[in-house]
Amino acid sequence: MELHVSDLSAVEVLDSRGRPTLAVTLVLEDGTRARAGVPSGASTGSREAVELRDGDPDRFGGSGVLTAVANVNGEIAETVRSRRFKDLTDLDETLIALDGTPDKGRLGANAIVGVSMAAARAGAAAAGEPLWRALAPDGVAPRLPVPHFNVVNGGVHARNDLDFQEFMIAPLGAPTLAEAVRAGAEVYAELRRLLAAAGHETGLGDEGGFAPEIDRPEEVLAVLVAAIEGAGYTPGREGVAIALDPASSEFWEDGRYRVAGESLSTDDMIDRYEQMVADFPIWSLEDGLAERDTDGWVRLTGRLGDRIQLVGDDNLVTNPAIIAQAVADGAGNAALIKVNQVGTVTETLEAMAVCRRAGWAQMVSHRSGESVDSFIADLAVGTGCGQLKSGAPARGERVAKYNRLLEIGAGGDLSFGLAG
Repeated sequence: MELHVSDLSAVEVLDSRGRPTLAVTLVLEDGTRARAGVPSGASTGSREAVELRDGDPDRFGGSGVLTAVANVNGEIAETVRSRRFKDLTDLDETLIALDGTPDKGRLGANAIVGVSMAAARAGAAAAGEPLWRALAPDGVAPRLPVPHFNVVNGGVHARNDLDFQEFMIAPLGAPTLAEAVRAGAEVYAELRRLLAAAGHETGLGDEGGFAPEIDRPEEVLAVLVAAIEGAGYTPGREGVAIALDPASSEFWEDGRYRVAGESLSTDDMIDRYEQMVADFPIWSLEDGLAERDTDGWVRLTGRLGDRIQLVGDDNLVTNPAIIAQAVADGAGNAALIKVNQVGTVTETLEAMAVCRRAGWAQMVSHRSGESVDSFIADLAVGTGCGQLKSGAPARGERVAKYNRLLEIGAGGDLSFGLAG
């Protein structure tokens, strides 16, 4: 759809961690107005598109985004205002060319992605269709995704001694989205009860999961199985399975993985994952090895790729070219998808297209710093990827995405579940 931008502006707001981010508002010539809240990550890959921060120690400890806001209100607005774009791809390509750097570091990926998201939403509204339908690629059937609830937080998402960053529950066996959300909420409530009964604090990490003082991942996995069973569900793919995101780049140092006081080689780490998969109902493993441990990723895929989903995040950064290289290398079989990681909606859709052509799965993801913007819920539905992670079934900025899925699903005309 053609986009004729009449106005564009941004303001500095706070994300869910109390750190600054941008809210971008775009207005089309016909008066259609759309807003986008820009997410921000804590655990980041080294090749992500660059988030522009002010670096002023007297404001937010240097993390302010007034420079990025000024870029939207100034150079970007001057470029796109009163200009007719043939579609979103045309606008996004203009933004990329305007920035002129390979990592969007001049204008800021946080500035650019906010404009891209707002433009996508405005275009859908002007066309009189829901965002998810407007984002659907040609030939792809939209689908309600299986939600992956992050119920235990560690790593950089919590102030505990747990090195693994995310422990998720995935109701793969649920017959409907509504039943999947119910299962997530019920297991979460049972997990809170079990942790409290064992004497653990039940405070929350950045993504709404509990942050108990447990350091061994196997102990967390055992508690998750107990919570799944205690809530009345079957652990495993026929009921509620477990997904892990260790974010292993965060505990990789000098070629060794430091987990719960142990120093492990790459092969030791792979052995440990293999034992976990044998002992617990794990169906998906994200960032199991560090982003620079390329040879290890290939060995991990050879060992476990026919049994579980192996998701690349820090090593792939939603970048189409990088994903294509990983496919050629045989390093993984799925990609995590984060819009702000690559910096435009168009590039995000292309990254997902690379995955589809290769037979790789995709999981759309939130970031640790979020807003109530539910853009990624529509993205997951429209692209038919079948998977979304947006934190725990708690905290408004996380629940907003799951509630948006429920709203979309209420229409009753979309299938639910993992992509075929």
